[in-house]
Amino acid sequence: MNINPIQSPFVAGSITGITPAKRTPAEAQGEFKAALSNAINNVNELQNLSGKKTQLLAQGKIDNLHDVMITGQKASVALQATVEIRNKAVEAYQEIMRMPV
Repeated sequence: MNINPIQSPFVAGSITGITPAKRTPAEAQGEFKAALSNAINNVNELQNLSGKKTQLLAQGKIDNLHDVMITGQKASVALQATVEIRNKAVEAYQEIMRMPV
């Protein structure tokens, strides 16, 4: 059985032992922006899907309550995780700004 490692844009080869390619600050900024935009778009898609399924359930067009509840919980957890990541990023920024030069 072949087990593939988890791929993450935030892990720089530390788990696999592969040294990451050297990047310019502009390239790193672009990659971070793309990863962040992708994550926010995924959260937005989950929120929209949850809203659509809830509306269809209320209209009686679908009858699978379990699927609607699971979709709603996925959207809720994704949004909570996004907010916590934002809070940690703001805290880190504030801590860096407090550092004496």
